[in-house]
Amino acid sequence: MAVKIRLARRGRKKAATYDIVVADARAPRDGRFIEKLGTYNPNTNPATINYDGDRAFYWVMNGAQPTETVRAMLAYRGVLLRRHLQLGVTKGALTQEVADQRFQTWLSDKDAKIEAKKTGLVDTKAEARAAALAAETKVKEARATALAEKQAAALAAATPAPAAEEATEGSTETAETSAEAAA
Repeated sequence: MAVKIRLARRGRKKAATYDIVVADARAPRDGRFIEKLGTYNPNTNPATINYDGDRAFYWVMNGAQPTETVRAMLAYRGVLLRRHLQLGVTKGALTQEVADQRFQTWLSDKDAKIEAKKTGLVDTKAEARAAALAAETKVKEARATALAEKQAAALAAATPAPAAEEATEGSTETAETSAEAAA
């Protein structure tokens, strides 16, 4: 019986999540499985991978073949590195303590990288929000300035009109007085 470690689709349409399962290669994708190792959610950034690392290591060491996607996830989380180091221990190339120390060093570095990516994404999102707020504030100030100019122009247009009427009244009076003086 060929055993595969693969994904079984779950979730609703266009928002799929997956279970990481160990199943017979002949079983349908979403059908019968031997053991559920964890879950995978590609909808988050970075993608969320929750799994039982010890059980995944057990199945990989016993010959279960991961699919390409699951192989990438296992490599990302260090299960394949752990297998590689364990095979080195079995062959006598290194001791168990050295293998464990190398794996723990790699794991701590990888966790730091993942955390840095998460914080970087949060910082980028906050910067984008701040930039959008600044742009919105700039547009708001431009609108307020334009409105103030428009109101000032309307006030200025309304104020000279009475002065113009006085000037026309004054010019008619001047014309009357000049006409009387001429007569």
